Amino acid sequence: MNRIQAFVCCLALTAAMPAVAYEVEEVGSFHIGGKQVTLSGLPARDVQFVPGGLTTRVDPNGEFEAGQMYVQFVKLAKPAARYPMLMWHGGGLTGVTWETKPDGKPGWQQYFLKAGHSVTVSDAVERGRASWARYPEIYKSEPVFRTKKEAWELFRIGPDGSYTDATNRRHHAGTQFPLEAFDQFGKQGVARWVDTDQVTQDSYNQLVQRACPCTLMAHSQGGPFAAAAALAAPDKIKALILVEPSATTLYAQANWAALKGVPVLVVYGDYWKDSPRWVKTRASVDNFVKTLQAAGAKAEMMDLPARGIAGNSHMLMMDHNSDQIAGLIQAWLAGQGLMK
Repeated sequence: MNRIQAFVCCLALTAAMPAVAYEVEEVGSFHIGGKQVTLSGLPARDVQFVPGGLTTRVDPNGEFEAGQMYVQFVKLAKPAARYPMLMWHGGGLTGVTWETKPDGKPGWQQYFLKAGHSVTVSDAVERGRASWARYPEIYKSEPVFRTKKEAWELFRIGPDGSYTDATNRRHHAGTQFPLEAFDQFGKQGVARWVDTDQVTQDSYNQLVQRACPCTLMAHSQGGPFAAAAALAAPDKIKALILVEPSATTLYAQANWAALKGVPVLVVYGDYWKDSPRWVKTRASVDNFVKTLQAAGAKAEMMDLPARGIAGNSHMLMMDHNSDQIAGLIQAWLAGQGLMK
């Protein structure tokens, strides 16, 4: 089957995906990773938690848990996939990335559950329900918050310099992102720290040991974490799907021959050629795919515009045609023998 035939076949599979019900065996959650941290020598203060209420003496000294991540799983009673699927989010975001889309339509968590995968969605260290830790006593850098302008332009909903304010922003012609839901998407942004990569990686590696063997899907900043986790435990990762992974020096430094038995799919959307930052990122990722291939790994770049699929933003799992892209990924997974 050539690429055009495979593409047509995948589109047919996407269009035929039934709106099936599925039986859930268990829904649960847990925290993993982190360690106890003890603080001392900090001043106590009086705090009134409720207006008009009693004043409480708050002492910040003592023992805390910090550096943990939050994990929620949906385990199917009769999965059609051979392994559960883990979904890791990108920078300044949480596991909500994979859940209901900002326009209210079902996201990829739901899509892949219907396709027969048990799905685990996590909030990385210092994101969402993983909880924060004190700054600067535990986290040494201050939290960084993403503006709506940065999200609009960095995520390629509009070109560089296209966002002035909420009433004056210009989008890419033909964008697949649901523009009417952008402000709703802005509510998903959370603080991030720039010095927590190692504790985050440690927690992800522990999650792989607990939840895998599995297929692993990661977006943006989550991509390098997923690649490193696969290197640390290649026997646990049965397929690696990197959705617009971030650039990282890891790609050029590691021994990728360890992933010879792990099929890798990299998925990329549109408009990246319009941004110097994204041109550099894409070059790094393209080199990564070539490095994997040279090391004997089965790696593939799924360039959506090259397949005739235009208009996708960095948040392609939220775009109007996200089910079509999920169908291509699902067909790829089936092609790797990962469905029963």
